[in-house]
Amino acid sequence: MVSYTFSRELRLLTPREFDNVFQNPFRVASPLFTILCKANQSDHPRIGLTIAKKRAKLAVHRNRIKRCARDSFRLHQHELPPVDMVLMVKGDISNTDNAELHQQLERLWSKIARQYKAIQPKS
Repeated sequence: MVSYTFSRELRLLTPREFDNVFQNPFRVASPLFTILCKANQSDHPRIGLTIAKKRAKLAVHRNRIKRCARDSFRLHQHELPPVDMVLMVKGDISNTDNAELHQQLERLWSKIARQYKAIQPKS
């Protein structure tokens, strides 16, 4: 049975893990988000979130965006390749509704899967 939990092993936790993604990643973007990705050695994807105060001034807005991103990742984790991802916000998205956030993230998850297949060496 497929599990839709968001457990600790699905998160980037340490600064070293984040720094590893920033070294030579491939990038996918939408009008609201940029996601940096790098293949990992595990059999599942992992995600880290960075939302600057410059992009969403109030903590309630930053937390809402994080909740939407985590929920979308949780629901699509089984469709994603084994990559480490850092999600970053573009521009001020504090007034964007949750449905639009989920729609943008769904497009990005499919872009990540396509780009991952394209960069994998043919065996």
